[in-house]
Amino acid sequence: MGKARQTVERRQLGLALRRLREHAGLSQVEAAAAINRTHPRISKVEDGAGTIGHPELEHLLDIYDAPAAERATMLALAVEARKRQPRGSTSGPYMDTLPGSFQRLADMEQDAKSIYTYEPGVIPGYLQSDRYMRAVMRAADGIFWREFAQDPEDRVAFRRARQSKILDVAEPKLCFVCTKDALVDDGLHSGVMREQLHHLLALAQKHPNIEIRVLSAGALDNPAPNGGLTVLDFGDSAPMVGFAHTVYGPSSYFSEEEDTTALLRAFRRIQGLALSPARSLKLIRDSLKET
Repeated sequence: MGKARQTVERRQLGLALRRLREHAGLSQVEAAAAINRTHPRISKVEDGAGTIGHPELEHLLDIYDAPAAERATMLALAVEARKRQPRGSTSGPYMDTLPGSFQRLADMEQDAKSIYTYEPGVIPGYLQSDRYMRAVMRAADGIFWREFAQDPEDRVAFRRARQSKILDVAEPKLCFVCTKDALVDDGLHSGVMREQLHHLLALAQKHPNIEIRVLSAGALDNPAPNGGLTVLDFGDSAPMVGFAHTVYGPSSYFSEEEDTTALLRAFRRIQGLALSPARSLKLIRDSLKET
């Protein structure tokens, strides 16, 4: 099998298959033997550098005992992953419209060497405390999804697991910027905000790989005042991927170098406009005194 172009779809498929294989307790060698292929083939597929045929994928999903819903999603994602881009061509943003998009984002985050995230008006998800997380979810219940469509504790547990898989390792390097208004107590959720501010200080002390900065929401030089963004840097293993945060609708991914470098430039500008990590933590401590 030749080396395929590392598109977002192939990265997502490969990382999801790696997660399912590891959950099944199988090695790449064992998975390859099950479909009568060599170990490098499984490795290329999981790295997003190779594609896989429908019969082989179905067999892998069988031996991985993939849940029915995720199985259907993986088969649909594989169709997109097998579409080859002509050499030298470029593609626009990839719109992830399949179920379980949040899990696939989490898969990509776990594989990143560095993560750069900017959020206006809200604490970034990686840094949210449990009570803050629940408050954010409650705000959207019955609006962007049917109220109580999923047990909120299941969603909290998933997000907590997502956080621990990123935060409780030496890598990746994590850089976060949020706007100053995200620290403000509105008088209705003072207990939640106090817990959240303490949580930010604890994270900064516990994890030396985390950088937290605060930006004045009214900074006129901010190139992205109204929307959040994330850039995932995979080092030498794969091209960078950009993620545009959306309130509603499909997740938008950018993998073309022109797009990802522009998003990273935007983050770097915002990072430079924000307070230093030391001054940001002082502002958080001062905000605690006001809640």
